[in-house]
Amino acid sequence: MPESLQGKNPARGCCLGGLAYYMHVRIGCDVVYDTSYPTPTIFIVRPRDKATHVLLNEVRQATPAVPMHDYVDSFGNHCWRITAPVGQLRVYYDALAEVPPTPDPTLSDLRGIPVEDLPDEVLMYTLPSRHCQSDLVIGEAWDLFGHTTPGWSRVQAISDWIHTNITYGKGSIATTSGYEAYQQRHGVCRDFAHIGVMLCRAMNIPARYVCGYLPEIGVIPDPAPMDFHAWFEAWVDGEWRTFDARHNIPRIGRVLVGRGRDAVDVAFSTGYGPSSLISMRVWADEVPADFKLPPAPSALEVT
Repeated sequence: MPESLQGKNPARGCCLGGLAYYMHVRIGCDVVYDTSYPTPTIFIVRPRDKATHVLLNEVRQATPAVPMHDYVDSFGNHCWRITAPVGQLRVYYDALAEVPPTPDPTLSDLRGIPVEDLPDEVLMYTLPSRHCQSDLVIGEAWDLFGHTTPGWSRVQAISDWIHTNITYGKGSIATTSGYEAYQQRHGVCRDFAHIGVMLCRAMNIPARYVCGYLPEIGVIPDPAPMDFHAWFEAWVDGEWRTFDARHNIPRIGRVLVGRGRDAVDVAFSTGYGPSSLISMRVWADEVPADFKLPPAPSALEVT
């Protein structure tokens, strides 16, 4: 068996040398909040059942045990509604997903679509939103990218510019907008995604914010603790296409959790009252094809 297939299950999926296979990744999170009074909270940490990935199995647990209501929002995101009790609430989620073994596609010849030919349902993604104030950068965007070829090449030029000109580093907060990060030339993956969405919309390209889990497959591992990752999708040649200005290279194993106009729509938690994040751990790792999820820990003690 080729070295690149070691640990893979030659069952179905992509073909390499006549042999089909796929990959499994384990993804999840363990978060603890502290609240001073009962606080309604929405969590968006569960991947969609199927995107480029297929969700195979999952385990979730809340400590203390509280009622959890599931629903799917208007963007198609899986949401959990919980009323966090006074004190600390711990939410544990662990899942197994099947992903293609190939990197994000690069389709440089795809054409752009004029606004008058866009489908009705994507027009909302050409408009400014709270964190993607595209109306403030229309002139700058056209100065920077007006010479590029409409379509994939134009969106890639936007991603290239962000990757080159925006310094990655902590410092932004939940209320930092894409326009502020653009002016500061500094931000985290959330800001990179917001800037990408903002510049695309300024060029009349529908774009939306995306978040999920991104394992470190085929890349040098980052020594920093893993976190949820954000990227963006642009409507190019009739479909939503993946662009990641933070890394700006095709990646393997994305597991999509949420899509929306910007980060407000897909925050991993939204509390309707004051609450403090005590700890958070996120994982996204390739695992063998025969890996089985363990049961949720029997004692999820809240300290």
